Amino acid sequence: MNKVAASAHEALADIASNNQSIAVGGFGLCGIPEQLIDALKDIGATGLTCISNNAGTDGIGLGKLLQTKQIKKMIASYVGENKEFERQFLSGELEVELTPQGTLAEKLRSGGAGIPAFFTQTGVGTLIAEGKEVRLFNGKEYLLEPSLTPDIALVKAYKADKAGNLVFRKTARNFNPECAMAGKITVAEVEMIVEIGEIDPDDVHLPGIYVDRIVLNAAPVKHIEQKTLKAAEA
Repeated sequence: MNKVAASAHEALADIASNNQSIAVGGFGLCGIPEQLIDALKDIGATGLTCISNNAGTDGIGLGKLLQTKQIKKMIASYVGENKEFERQFLSGELEVELTPQGTLAEKLRSGGAGIPAFFTQTGVGTLIAEGKEVRLFNGKEYLLEPSLTPDIALVKAYKADKAGNLVFRKTARNFNPECAMAGKITVAEVEMIVEIGEIDPDDVHLPGIYVDRIVLNAAPVKHIEQKTLKAAEA
């Protein structure tokens, strides 16, 4: 099966709509599906619930969708790099569900594995625990956390074959496999597409069973969130 779409817009045009939940891979600006986010912006879907480690930065990544007011709710673990995010949250325009980073990863992984919920000690005795079931196991309190199964997952990988088997590159892997597993429909943006059989099975990081469509972006921008340079020696 050839899962390659002609463009990011084509890959999303018949599946993206208002009021959906969308998981987006990335950590900071590393490993974000830039072209797919741009296509989602252009399609104009609104009322979105976005699930991602963070919301990009002002004008980059998911920050673009914040600027156009397409995001209604963010489920994230870190939001400190985006002034527009802060403004919308403090003004009541944006709903935010802060989730511990490991819990967020497990909520996505469990969703992809067909596990509806799980217990964790993370967040016990904090604001995270409000409204959640608490149980004792071996004398310790645990929170019940529901898993996540978003309508669509947008992920970034380094390489794919036409069947959707993915290879990630170093830290750009981050949340991408978990998002891809959890999504009911998963679209992967990749830098290279090869024929089926060209990727050694031992090199596959995520099987194509989790991927529905592939988009080629051979020259991603790969923004650096905070660039720090060593001063030149005199």
